[in-house]
Amino acid sequence: MRRELSKPLSQVLSILTLAVVALAGWAAWLGWDRHRDVHPDGSTTGPYEAWQVIGLVLTLLAPVYRAASRRHFAGAVLGTTAGLTVAAYADWSDDSSGLFVIGVGLVMLGSLVVTAAGCAVIASAQRDHPSGERP
Repeated sequence: MRRELSKPLSQVLSILTLAVVALAGWAAWLGWDRHRDVHPDGSTTGPYEAWQVIGLVLTLLAPVYRAASRRHFAGAVLGTTAGLTVAAYADWSDDSSGLFVIGVGLVMLGSLVVTAAGCAVIASAQRDHPSGERP
């Protein structure tokens, strides 16, 4: 009976942990950059640079790998997706055009697809190489 309760509890804790890590990662890498860069031709870019997004992805890679390697796939996928979606909504919701909702939806869809694919790769690699065996 005790083991039956620990599995769902560990999945929920994994989801919550990954959501908090994703929120903190967003705040650390993307949350502080608010200005857009104006180029000489009048075009604008930003507010984020490529290195910031790459840093966020690399930061999330370790906890997602750890959760997926422990077979907490729901935690890895749903936690990361929820954390990034909430962070994007909180960061972009002051946009008066209302188009931020499309961006938040794209963050949600992209993080869901990428973390699910990453978990599939991790599960496949573990199936090919059992824990006691080295390649």
